[in-house]
Amino acid sequence: MLFQKQDMEQEIYEWRSEEDKQLYLGQPSRRAFNRFNGDQVLFLINFYGSLTEHFTLQEGKKIEHKLLHLLPTEVKSEISVFNWIRNDNA
Repeated sequence: MLFQKQDMEQEIYEWRSEEDKQLYLGQPSRRAFNRFNGDQVLFLINFYGSLTEHFTLQEGKKIEHKLLHLLPTEVKSEISVFNWIRNDNA
């Protein structure tokens, strides 16, 4: 299941141009994570979802909520955010 922009519950995100969206392909990197960048939030939710067998819309919304409200301030890169998501949902 692919979590999409219209599935997101918050309306506070910034959205990039189509050209900039190409940055969010592949795997999480050491690039700084911005919880208000909608494309980056979607990228990490979907990357996590691609590694689980039965990813649901509810799980995507739960991760979105956690990224906005519960992500520790010391978690700064995409890789560290992904690891935090994975450990928090294990």
